[in-house]
Amino acid sequence: MATLASIKSPGVYIQEMPSGSRPIEGVGTAIAAFIGVTADGPYNAVTKVTNWTQYTTTFGGWVDGAYTPHAIYQYFNNGGGACYVCRIGMDGSGTPAPRASAELTSSAKAGQAIFRIEARDDGDGDEKISVTVLTESTDLPEGQEGGEAAPGKGEQTVTVMVQGRGIEEKYEKVGGRRGRNDLATMLQNSALVHAVEVGNASVAERVPATGEVVLSGGAALPATLSPNDYIGDEAARSGIAGLTAIDEVTMVLTPDLMAAYEAGQMDSDGVRAVQNAVILHCETMKNRMAILDTPKGLNAQQVQEWVTEKAKFSSAYAAIYWPWPSFWDPAAKRARLMPPSGALAGIWGRVDDTRGVHKAPANEVVGGALDLELAVTRPEHDSLNPVGINVIRAFTGRGILVWGARTLASDPAWRYINVRRLFNFIESSILGGTQWAVFEPNELDLWQRLKRTVNAFLLGLWRDGALFGATPDEAYYVKCDAETNPPDVIDAGFVVIEVGIAPVKPAEFVVFRISQLPTGGGVEE
Repeated sequence: MATLASIKSPGVYIQEMPSGSRPIEGVGTAIAAFIGVTADGPYNAVTKVTNWTQYTTTFGGWVDGAYTPHAIYQYFNNGGGACYVCRIGMDGSGTPAPRASAELTSSAKAGQAIFRIEARDDGDGDEKISVTVLTESTDLPEGQEGGEAAPGKGEQTVTVMVQGRGIEEKYEKVGGRRGRNDLATMLQNSALVHAVEVGNASVAERVPATGEVVLSGGAALPATLSPNDYIGDEAARSGIAGLTAIDEVTMVLTPDLMAAYEAGQMDSDGVRAVQNAVILHCETMKNRMAILDTPKGLNAQQVQEWVTEKAKFSSAYAAIYWPWPSFWDPAAKRARLMPPSGALAGIWGRVDDTRGVHKAPANEVVGGALDLELAVTRPEHDSLNPVGINVIRAFTGRGILVWGARTLASDPAWRYINVRRLFNFIESSILGGTQWAVFEPNELDLWQRLKRTVNAFLLGLWRDGALFGATPDEAYYVKCDAETNPPDVIDAGFVVIEVGIAPVKPAEFVVFRISQLPTGGGVEE
């Protein structure tokens, strides 16, 4: 745009002028980050997925003994949107997670394993891969029966199939001699499995026995998981520290921390060290919250002792839920108790989408929950709610509901989850929406434009019911003038805007005061 001083010759000029204020776009409020064990995918790399199908494509299916895949499934099932996943648990040698496998035995020597068939992918837990070996009858020597080829001479047909999905691969004229027609070589073209020769069988022994085998086993919880696996390294973009580079994360979860604790890989001190690292990360970033789990099997008194005496949590940037719900486990084909954090992260996202971040994520159904580890009584709940333990309860005719919305803060100003998350949202949105002001002339015009910009954003929040007050003046104020920006502040290169907000708080206790009126008389006005 040309300035008036730069115009030297007669003519008509057009100048495009910027508007007085620029709109602030609200940031995302419900993007979770999961740190744990997955069946596949890159180690120590924070990867974004937007749905369950994309997750299984990148990270595989269920993992025996791990909770992270189930937590992510419950996250999506309860209304969660995009999320980030950081896979941990690689040992020092870089050995990948084990795959489902089965052994083929020799037709010439009973019980001798000659090939180990391994899945190339972990599937989704429900899928089973079968390998069928059929000996061509025309290849059988005269007089030989039972479907077994003559050692080293018979040609076979090998079929690889994903049961229940009709996915099939067929390999014909598989021979016993090493070369282009042996089993290991031909299965190099398979998208489902590959074959590894076991031992050093002779040519006569390398012909597999006729029959079907089903691959089993596969990915499992790593043999060792330490607090350092979770804490990670910022420079390497691994673990909790690796999330520092991802600005849009608003929730941080470590569901497999409880799996490591149950497996005896980590003691209670290690669990608390990781949970405190998550809280410290959230407090440092100031735009996200930690959703914590408690160990399984605790009663009301024990969970209170865990939170208040052992862990000694005290933070506005963390929330904890208890007891564990049970969900259907597609891999085990039965109901299993699982940490609630994954489902709760999805509920936070669901409430944000339907009501807004200012609405407390409570009195909400836990989708997919079949039962609870423990039925909590009102007296037990009375002792847990004041210390910030959010209880999940089952109510007759209403389902399994989240019945608490508190942070672990000792400061009453930050008692409620929705208040902390609302401020996170407002602060991040203003931060991102006012970057244009950097290096602008620090004078009255800039102050007014900043004030109008922030005012317009807060007015929209008030109209949405996120701020308390009958009028905008009661709900918020924005101050940016000579009082907040005296000469010494301007000379130092600062522009200071003061914002005051009255957030709405949940009606946690609804009290009806009922009295008995006297009979036979009117009611005094």
